[in-house]
Formats: sequence, structure tokens, C-alpha cells
Amino acid sequence: MEVGLMFWGDKAPRKTVQQVKALGIRCGHLGVAGHVPLAQAPPEWKQVLAEEEFSVTAVFASFEGESYADIPTVHRTVGFIPPATRDVREARTREVIDFAAAMSVPIFACHVGSVPEDRTHPDYSAARDIVRRICDHAAKYNMSFALETGQESARPLLEFLQDVSRDNLRLNFDPANLILYGTEDPIEALGILGPHVISVHVKDGNWPATDAPGALGTEMPLGEGSVDLPAYIKKLKEVGYRGPLTIEREVSLDQDMDDRHKEGVAHIDDIRNAVKLLERLRDE
Repeated sequence: MEVGLMFWGDKAPRKTVQQVKALGIRCGHLGVAGHVPLAQAPPEWKQVLAEEEFSVTAVFASFEGESYADIPTVHRTVGFIPPATRDVREARTREVIDFAAAMSVPIFACHVGSVPEDRTHPDYSAARDIVRRICDHAAKYNMSFALETGQESARPLLEFLQDVSRDNLRLNFDPANLILYGTEDPIEALGILGPHVISVHVKDGNWPATDAPGALGTEMPLGEGSVDLPAYIKKLKEVGYRGPLTIEREVSLDQDMDDRHKEGVAHIDDIRNAVKLLERLRDE
């Protein structure tokens, strides 16, 4: 259960990896935004990772046009649910999987969007069929496709996994997302979904305000939100998870670490504190 970090690969690979390593971290999830060109990227990334002795354990894709402003906007714009962008996003997903495979990364992941609970809904069947095709493409490289959790509660998500019916379809479990979307208690959800979890994020947050319908909750520094972190780590162990504990905290790594006035430095301190907290909880 090595502590890792979710970071984004839109800058120079060596600088990015060295900035992550400066935080005392030696592995992580590499995020690839929709605008990032990939054609020439794999050889450079592979060389840097080898020379820096750094491991990318999963590659995450996000797509152009997605917005997480509030829950209704998420429903309209994220993943494979919006009909107008499905073909473009499926094609981009294949490119990202090819990119990950060229670096020998074993897991591809993304948000598929808010899958309807109603199996007769056309958005349900469209998302299911795209996920099947993505799984089949990833399987060519012996790669797993991990769905990011948060927008669906555990039981409907479990039914979706069963309906897709692909052996390489798994989950990236994020406890804070379940809180931020007001979905359900993450520890209970992990107990249900545990056998399908292949990777995790460690993030914290508070529930949406009850007087603001449609609003998302608020992300918080690790240990300061509503995620019961000791229970989360304990439950991960109980369900047999032994992979990396990958911190997710939105921050620009380009900040000057010594400049206390620049925006984002406080979040970098959050990451440092999170590493210490997770190492302590992991070893208890």
C-alpha cells in the first residue's frame, strides 16, 4: 500500500515527475486531459519513468467539454452520457489506452458519466456498449478498465458491471466522490464493491449543503472532511486491497515550493501532510 499521487501530464514529463518525487512520492496515476497531444508522447514518458525510477500505476482520461460545476452540469457534460460527444470521446479513449499500453501501464480509468439506473433508458445502453468496446480494446494489451466511482450508488454500479460482462472491467474507488455527489456512505459502498476494486483514490470532502439543490460538496484536505479515513484504510485491508493509496488533491505542481504567497502552495502542503497521515494509518 505505497502512497502515490494523482497528477496531470500536460507539462514536460521529466519536470512533472521530479516535482512529484519532491513530495516524497514514487508512484502515481497520470491524468491525460482531452487537449493533450499523444502522438509523440509515449517514448519520452517511458524513458523518463525508467530513468527517474517512478511508476505510473494507472492512466486517467478526461475529455474536452466536461464540467464539474454542479451535479446537473456533470450529468449533461461528463463521460459517455452526452450523445453529441460519444464518438469523439470513444476515439480519444482508444488513443489514451494505446498511450498507456506503450508505457506498460496496467490500468486505464475515467469517469463514464452518470449512468441511469433505468436499464431501458437509451443512455444506459449507449454507455454499456461503449464500455464493452473500450474493455475489448484494453484487453488487447492485457489492461484493465477502471470506472471512477461517485455518481452512482454501489448496487446500481454493481449491476452495471455485471451487465457489461467483461472480465477486465474494474473500479477505481474514490470515497470522497460518493460524499461530494451526496451518493452514499463510502465505507458501506466499499464493502459492497470491494471485490471489483483494482485501484483507489484517497481524497476527502464534505457533503453537499442541504439548502443548495444540485450543488456538489466541498473537497477538503485529507483528514479534514467527512471521509472516515481510519475506517477507509481498514476496510480496504478487509476487502483484500493491497495496491497504492493514491492521493488526489487538485493542485498545480508548477508552484514555487518556497514562495508561501503563490496560489496552490497550501495544497502542496496538504499533499505532504496527507503522505504522513496515510503512512501512519497504513502501518497501524
